[in-house]
Amino acid sequence: MTNWFDSLADSILDGGVITEGQAVAMLATSDADLLELVAAGSRLRRTHFGMTIKLNYLVNLKSGLCPESCSYCSQALGSAAPILKYSWLKTDEAVKQADIGIRGGASRVCLVASGRGPGNRDVERVNDIVTRLKDAHDDVEVCACLGILKDGQAESLLEAGVDAYNHNINTAESFHDTIVKSHTYTDRTNTVAKAKSAGLSPCSGLIVGLGESDEQVVEALFALRELDSDSIPINFLVPFDGTPMEGQWNLTPAQCLRIVVTARFVCPDKEIRLAGGREIHLRSLQAQALHVANSIFLGDYLTAEGQAAEDDIALIRDNGFTIIGQEAGPDASRPPTIRARGAGTTQGANA
Repeated sequence: MTNWFDSLADSILDGGVITEGQAVAMLATSDADLLELVAAGSRLRRTHFGMTIKLNYLVNLKSGLCPESCSYCSQALGSAAPILKYSWLKTDEAVKQADIGIRGGASRVCLVASGRGPGNRDVERVNDIVTRLKDAHDDVEVCACLGILKDGQAESLLEAGVDAYNHNINTAESFHDTIVKSHTYTDRTNTVAKAKSAGLSPCSGLIVGLGESDEQVVEALFALRELDSDSIPINFLVPFDGTPMEGQWNLTPAQCLRIVVTARFVCPDKEIRLAGGREIHLRSLQAQALHVANSIFLGDYLTAEGQAAEDDIALIRDNGFTIIGQEAGPDASRPPTIRARGAGTTQGANA
């Protein structure tokens, strides 16, 4: 018997769209129906992206030292999170860090710098890095994420070879002022519009787990559809100690998976990227999420460690996916480890 989200997938494949009410209902799907929901979302994913996965790699050009008051961020003004803090990486070091990700299989490098937005000298720094990267890897996409843009800066980045610009809306407009007051929701959407108008591919996504309602998750997803974001990173709040969000564990793996599926239904032909916090929130459901999303960050994030890159690649290949720009490669099976603990030994059991 066909369920309603299978019928909705049929409708979307025929050119229809999901309504906000249907999206809210999708977030309330029972755990018993979760795999059927994933299967329906997977049909949309396979239609537009087949069985491919894009690997993205973050380079944190400037960490911490940010004057903005974003309550979710470990780099924000007032954060006491024990993160690395440093000013701008030198060009050689930035290129070296990007090369690590490219050698690991990333086809997009994301150059990120904390702060409200770049000065023109900062844009020139990034342009120098991009020029070097493109000279060495002309087929690698470069996405810049530098904050709120001033007039002319998007055009300068484009001329240097930047392909995309990331500026997340982070949450629904109706919830935005709850999490930050040093800039407005409109500041964020205007930057996405500037990037797109200049010819950069717009990349904008959200953070879930901030305390928003299901209706506000849907509001944010529909806003991203309206912005025509080509790439939608879904971040799952990492509630660092020392931030105002410390201790806020508002998500379950199943709810995270429902959010990813709902994003696919709202934006069926857009790149849906599993981003920060996926390992600690999706946990054992990461594999199911790959059947709906089509992009992930490889390895570490800005201030949080990800899982080992070899584990990311094994996860992808074990589930039958092909990494964009790579052959499937040999099976990465690991030899068994002989038990040397527990019964019959003096060492505690692995339990």
